Formats: sequence, C-alpha cells, structure tokens
Amino acid sequence: MSQWYKELGAEGDVTVSTRVRIARNIKGLPFPSRINKEQLKAVNDEVKNALDCAVSEGFEKLNVIDMNSISDEEACAMVERHIISPDFAANRKDKILIISSDESVSIMVCEEDHIRIQVIKSGLALDEAYATADRIDDILSNHITFAYDDQFGYLTQCPTNLGTGLRASLMLHLPIIEGNGALASIAETVSKFGLTIRGMYGEGTKSSASLYQLSNQITLGISEKNALENLQSIAMQIIAKEREDRALANKILLEDSVMRAYGTLKYQLILSSEEFMQHISKIKLGCALGVIDIDPTLPTKLLVECQPYMLQKTYGIMTPDDRDICRAKLVREQLE
Repeated sequence: MSQWYKELGAEGDVTVSTRVRIARNIKGLPFPSRINKEQLKAVNDEVKNALDCAVSEGFEKLNVIDMNSISDEEACAMVERHIISPDFAANRKDKILIISSDESVSIMVCEEDHIRIQVIKSGLALDEAYATADRIDDILSNHITFAYDDQFGYLTQCPTNLGTGLRASLMLHLPIIEGNGALASIAETVSKFGLTIRGMYGEGTKSSASLYQLSNQITLGISEKNALENLQSIAMQIIAKEREDRALANKILLEDSVMRAYGTLKYQLILSSEEFMQHISKIKLGCALGVIDIDPTLPTKLLVECQPYMLQKTYGIMTPDDRDICRAKLVREQLE
C-alpha cells in the first residue's frame, strides 16, 4: 500500500495531509515523565497484549518496532515522514512504536502520554482519519483501563490535552497567502475559534516550503465531532482564500517564478535543503495551477524523500555536501 505522501487526496492543491492523534494514559501508572524502567515495560507489554487480542478478533496486525534497534538516522527519517514526533525520536530508549505496513497508522508508546494513536492520510480526510483512530481507541479500551475523570475527561500529561485527548491537524500549502503577508492576520483570527497555525513539524517549528499545520487547540468542553467540524469549516475558508489569491495573482510573474524554480531543479548539480524547499513549493504551486505538466503527486513525494535523513535512509550515510549532490541528482532524474 502507498504511503500518504505518494498520493494526492481531496483538496490536494492546497491540503497536503490530514493527521488525527488521540492521547490516552493507563489508569494507575505515572505519566511518562515520571515512569521508571519497570513501569515502562509494563506499558509496552499492556499495549502489545491489547493489540494481539485485537488481531484475534479480526483487526489487522500492526508491526511492533523496538526503538532501541533504530539508528538516529532512521529515527530522524521517521520524523521527516511525520510518523513520529521529534521528541519521541530523541527520547526513544526502551520504547516501542506500533505501525501499519503503509505507515498511515502509528502508535507511539510512552511519548508525552502512555499511548499516542496517530492516523495520517493524504489530502483533506478528517472523517476517514478520525474513524480509523477512534476504532483503534475503542479496541485498546476493551483491554486497557484508561485514566478518566468525570469532570476533566481523559487525563493527559499536558493539561492542554485534557478532555477528548484529540488533536487533529491539516498540512496546508499556502504560498500566496504567505507571500501576501496575510498569514499573521489569519493566525490571529483562527485562534479565536480554538485553532492554531504552526510550522511544518508542529509546535515550536518554523514553516518550510510555505507549509503550515492548522490544528484544534481546545480539547476540554467540546466533543470530537464538534472539534473536527470546526477545523474543517475554518480550513475550507483558508483553502478558498488561497485559491482566490492564486486566481488574482499576476499571472506572468507567478508563471515566471514557477518556471525559474523548475529550470533550477531540472539542471542544478548541487541543491541545499533550504534551496530545494523554496523551489519545490513553487513547483507544487505551478503543478496545481497547470503551469507545468508533471505528476501532481511528485512535489510532495520529493518534498519528503529529499529531506536529509530520508536521503541517507535510501542512499546511505553522507556528508552534507554529498547529500546536496545526491538531492540534486534525485530531483533531476524525477523531473526528466
């Protein structure tokens, strides 16, 4: 099965991906920041046993990865594919990751919470992603007693996740809104509706390639259904704004910018990560507008596969200079 970044989903001209994450903790055990080695093992075993029972009941088998066996390079490549968080990659000793064969489902065990269920899909697919995450949550809850309070809902290590424990986000490509300087105003507006806009890898990260994560910020006092509906409604307004601004942009200047980026990527021999991200954003925009005739899935596929650690996963450990040469070669070949 294809990985999320190799497909073009609904509203794919602006929406790159959908991610739904559900946080849960096991009743009677300390949160991960206070857990000892024996308790960590107990969490690992309890989650694995619950999923083994689920398989016997007809649920698809998921792969268990011992994070002790994962190199730093592979862990960072997982972050670049948005499978795990940067924090889980940096603090993975004695922890496990449970993942589907197509990487659309991943369960980080003892990241910030005991269980972090994540589902990632291409394009705008909030209902589909939530349905999968909710099904896994139900399966686990049949075999694990979660920490829950009648007043505060599901208990989480960070108080901002109390209640539903649900975080849903959409990765949006907003080059024209960004270029027009309207992003700060939009970010201020969406915050009034309980949403936030962050960088490419979430909280505390910067935007790259004009990619931004729009996600819900409120988890307490609101249902999962209402949170998802609110996110979708605001997202569709931002998507419409980006499309409107694209249509109103100076056509010659826009096409010139796209073709310059296309020419650079097609013939450059050395390509830094920063320069690549600037140009691939313009290629994705040009592809969406029909300025260039290439496979519409290619920009996002290259965007992920040309990241530093993804290159090393495929081609072996390299110096930064060798990575820049390798990246340029890969892009040239894909654009032939």
